[in-house]
Amino acid sequence: MIYRRLLLLLSCAVFASACCAQTSLKEARKRAEVGVAALQQWYVPRTGLYRTTGWWNSANAITTITDYMRVTGKKKKYTGVLKNTFAQAQIAVPKEQATVEGKEMTGFLGFLNKYYDDEGWWALAWIDAYDLTHDAKYLALARSIFEDMARGWDETCSGGIWWSKDRKYKNAIANELFLSVAAHLANRLKDAKYGEWTAKEWAWFKGSGMINEENVINDGLRIDATTGACTNNGKTVWTYNQGVVLGGLAEWSKAGHADAIAEAKRIADGALSKLTDADGVLHDKCEPKCGADGLQFKGIFVRNLRTLNDVAPEERYARAFAVNADSIWTKNRTSEDTFGTVWSGPLTTPDAGTQSSALDALVAAIPQKK
Repeated sequence: MIYRRLLLLLSCAVFASACCAQTSLKEARKRAEVGVAALQQWYVPRTGLYRTTGWWNSANAITTITDYMRVTGKKKKYTGVLKNTFAQAQIAVPKEQATVEGKEMTGFLGFLNKYYDDEGWWALAWIDAYDLTHDAKYLALARSIFEDMARGWDETCSGGIWWSKDRKYKNAIANELFLSVAAHLANRLKDAKYGEWTAKEWAWFKGSGMINEENVINDGLRIDATTGACTNNGKTVWTYNQGVVLGGLAEWSKAGHADAIAEAKRIADGALSKLTDADGVLHDKCEPKCGADGLQFKGIFVRNLRTLNDVAPEERYARAFAVNADSIWTKNRTSEDTFGTVWSGPLTTPDAGTQSSALDALVAAIPQKK
């Protein structure tokens, strides 16, 4: 009797596995489709931005829908959104939010502002838009943004760009974005200077001390006021600081730098070890109250891990995509297909930031066609 029950259970498991293998692509696409549709309820055509979230966060939302179009093959579904944001977001920012180096502007013209990391998010968004549409204006804008970011480099801490034009803090995210934008431009423009910038930035970043002994990245550097020495400040290991560097290194590897993949996988594995719960679901320290910025961090990590996995696939990364997407769908979803901050639940109030972040995970979990 026990033997027969075991056979029955085994046959059921095999059937379930076969069933899921047949329907997983369709189901994963459907999840992303309804999630993107829900995200667009927060989109404001007049501004080209998203209600309930910030300036740089809107760049990530734009990246999310662009990735959705590319991965699903629905390459024209939201291209009107890209065109509208390109035109409107530069002119719609209130004056009081748009002071750069003491000069008041009517908007963040050219997608430039006080913060080099903000600029990097928009540069990557427009590179992504270029890859999807082949519209040269997107790549030209990304190139001009990069030129402004490069002005943030100096020899304080022996190199690296500053976080903002106040020049008070050198941190991980601004430099990871600088790395990634440089690598992406190098592969698209075939201009040697972008490859040189990529190599220069990575050599500096790797030696900066921000990558700690556990192969995860702290937030930034402490600058000694007396000696000028720069050391890891030991601040929070955020998921997005483990993510953007993966996308940059994966892109650089396409130019023949195969060693970049091993570097990226060390950081990716460190993050998955340190920043997931017992079920493999990602968390940031700030949860459930992460403010307007932190609630978007996990999606950025997963998006860039997918970029790494596309270049150098690993079963453990595919499992991470599936686990996080399933948890979002079953434990962190409203009846309107919107998603909160904590991917393992309980559900918090969704907004455009939490929605785009969760969508990054749902898009990452869409299997590649064989």
